[in-house]
Amino acid sequence: MEISKELQDAMNEQLNFELYSGYIYLSMAAYFESVNLPGMAHWMEVQHQEEFAHGIRFYRHIVERGGKVIMKAIQAPKTEWTSPLEAFDDAYGHELEVTRRIYKIGEIADSQGDRAAQSFLKWFYDEQVEEEANTMGIRDMLKTIGDAKNALFMLDAKLAARPAAPAPPAESTGP
Repeated sequence: MEISKELQDAMNEQLNFELYSGYIYLSMAAYFESVNLPGMAHWMEVQHQEEFAHGIRFYRHIVERGGKVIMKAIQAPKTEWTSPLEAFDDAYGHELEVTRRIYKIGEIADSQGDRAAQSFLKWFYDEQVEEEANTMGIRDMLKTIGDAKNALFMLDAKLAARPAAPAPPAESTGP
C-alpha cells in the first residue's frame, strides 16, 4: 500500500525536523566545547548523529512506500546558552516537541488504518521515551549540582563515556 499524501507530507516534515534537531544538538556541542566541557560536547555530538539517523529512517520509509521525499531549508539553531543547565533544559523541551510531532503522525496513521506506518512509528515511540528520560535525567542532575564545579566536571566525565550512535539504516528493509 502506497503512503497517502497526508502521511507523506507529515513524515517529510518530521524528516526535516529530525535534521533540524541534529543542528540543535551540534550547536549545543559547540557551546559545550566553548566552555571547556568536552564530555557534554561529546554527548551532544552523539545526539546529533542519532538525530541524523532518525531522519534517514523517515527518508527510507517514505521511499519504500512509494512516496516522494521533499528536503526543505533547515532553520539555524540557537548558539548560546547561559549554562549547561539551560542547554539541557532546552534539549529536554525539544525532545518533548519531537514526541508531540511523532504522536501527531501516529494519529494520522491511525485515522487512515495505515498498519505499515503504525509499525514504523512504534520504534520512534519507544525511542522518545528514552530520549526524554536521558535529557530530563541530565537536566535534573545539573539542577542538583547547582554551582558545585567538582560535581559538574564529574558529570562531564561521565557523559564523555557515551558510546557512538549506531549507523543509520543503509538500505531498504523491504524485499
